[in-house]
Amino acid sequence: ISDMFKTDRWNAFTLFLEDGRVRLTNNATERALRGIALGRKSWLFAGSERGGDRAAFMYSLIVTARINDIDPQAWRADVRDKLPNTTASRVPDLLPWNWQTSQRQLAT
Repeated sequence: ISDMFKTDRWNAFTLFLEDGRVRLTNNATERALRGIALGRKSWLFAGSERGGDRAAFMYSLIVTARINDIDPQAWRADVRDKLPNTTASRVPDLLPWNWQTSQRQLAT
């Protein structure tokens, strides 16, 4: 079991060599989370637990857009316009990591 564990960890550790999308460090993620830590007391005033859950969900999408080099306001405005006419099976196309690709396809 220990050899299998070492192999699994080694494969996960060297994944960045095979896939250029995988980052060697998580520094970008930690920098993105710094804003959450600084605003921790403000999150107490989300109104309710459900409000806090929604705020956290939206904040994670906005940070994901930033990490993917997408303007969060442009992404949110576009998604807001497209969402009413989007089927449930097409919603993943509107997520930040897929949105940039779909915008390039529209431009061609």
